Amino acid sequence: MNCPLNYTMNLIGTKWKPLVLFHLLDGALRSGILQKQIPEISNKMFTQTVRELEKDKLVNRKVYPVVPPKVEYKLTVLGKSLESILRDLDSWGKKLMK
Repeated sequence: MNCPLNYTMNLIGTKWKPLVLFHLLDGALRSGILQKQIPEISNKMFTQTVRELEKDKLVNRKVYPVVPPKVEYKLTVLGKSLESILRDLDSWGKKLMK
C-alpha cells in the first residue's frame, strides 16, 4: 500500500532537509551563506543533504564558472510548495519555546 505521508517523509524527513528548505524560502543563497544559517551541520552532511534535495527536485543548484567557484541554491516550484508547511512548523516551534 502506498502511503502519501511515508512518501513525503522520505523526501523531507531528515534532521537537516527542513532547515535547508526553510532557509531558502526567501530566495537563493550561496552555498557558504546557506551552510552558515545552520551552524550545527557538518560539511559532509550539508553536501549530502543538498544533493538529496537536488535529486528529489526540491532544490536547484547553480554553479557559476568563476574562481573561486560560486555555488548557489534555490527552491524549485516543488520546493516552494512546502512553504506553508515549513512556516507552520516554525510558528509551532516558536510557540513551544515561549
